[in-house]
Amino acid sequence: MRLLKGEDPLAIKEAGRIIREGGIVVFPTETVYGLGADAFNAQAVARVFEVKKRPYFDPLIVHIKDPKDLEEICEGVDERVKKLMDRFWPGPLTLVLPKKDKVPDIVTSGLKTVAVRMPYHPVALSLIKESQTFIAAPSANSFGKLSPTRVEHVLKDIGDKVDLILDGGPCEVGLESTILALYPRPTLLRPGGIPLEEIEKLIGKVEIASSGERPLAPGGLSKHYSPRTALRILREGEKIPEGLKLGLLAFRKPREGPFWAIEVLSERGDLREAASRFFEALHRLDSLGLDLILAEPFPEEGLGLAIMDRLRKAEGDRKA
Repeated sequence: MRLLKGEDPLAIKEAGRIIREGGIVVFPTETVYGLGADAFNAQAVARVFEVKKRPYFDPLIVHIKDPKDLEEICEGVDERVKKLMDRFWPGPLTLVLPKKDKVPDIVTSGLKTVAVRMPYHPVALSLIKESQTFIAAPSANSFGKLSPTRVEHVLKDIGDKVDLILDGGPCEVGLESTILALYPRPTLLRPGGIPLEEIEKLIGKVEIASSGERPLAPGGLSKHYSPRTALRILREGEKIPEGLKLGLLAFRKPREGPFWAIEVLSERGDLREAASRFFEALHRLDSLGLDLILAEPFPEEGLGLAIMDRLRKAEGDRKA
């Protein structure tokens, strides 16, 4: 494994060569770091699943460099899709559309749809262009664990299993992309970096899918995004456990309690700032050898919907 600076043109050239030759590269996006391979090379994509220890029934997102690329791999690019692309691309919105046959089934986990987005991170776009292909990429972490928003997170987890890592600094958005299916009707498959309210202003009412055992998009399982340390959402009026080494993930300000460590995501109550710090704060708490991380609930509006989605999946099936 090699670690190179993403802003170095020679590093981009080398990373593009590796992708073209069937290797795998970790690269930054505005959401989280991705683990990428040539989307049309089924053998290379299979290695992504192996390195990540990802089940083959969980589909990947294909990253493209230009909105025009969408029609090369998708059907059903109608006026709604064009409105969404014009407003949110490049950016953290993934669209799920009927796929063309050229997209390997391993990328879509056998589904007849494919998830596609155009990132705005300059390193990601440069890599896609240099690779001369599209890049299939999940987040660059072991399956089900905390997503990486800094290159250090990748190095601790899967750094020795990939061919090259491009360091692009901390991720600006800090949460994965919003995933929206358009057929048979607009459905939110995963809340993320684009708030649902902004999408509905553009195309009208959007249904919200429930988590399941056979996901239609990445991050669709009921247990996901989990630190090694047990995590529990702190409900209204709930008593704080005693006799444990506790950490607290707070929104605006610390609360009183027997906490060994506290991470405040946004003292000014800014959900965008909180989202950008979310995974990084959980990584820090997870490194402290705590018995339990308690997380305050967030308002379920704007990016708060995506934060609560991650917290519920990190918590998993809570036993009363």
